[in-house]
Amino acid sequence: MDKILSARIDEAVIRQIGLLARELHTTKKAIIESAVRLYSEQTGLKKQIDVFASTCGTWQRAEPPEETVRQARFAFRRSMERHHQ
Repeated sequence: MDKILSARIDEAVIRQIGLLARELHTTKKAIIESAVRLYSEQTGLKKQIDVFASTCGTWQRAEPPEETVRQARFAFRRSMERHHQ
């Protein structure tokens, strides 16, 4: 699934992306995607990033679930009180 990315990029780079797309008879999207893939391969970062290791453990917390719920409820109540004053 494609997502929209918004970034401020130097005008010269935008022109270069457009020129590359025109010369290679492809889309700007394809140019950007292939550039990011190539950069990832060249830096070796692609091999170092383990998506599951960095995301699957996010649900694990140091505190017990009750403490997490207590903190969430406290933040919600404080927010509601601020808007009712």
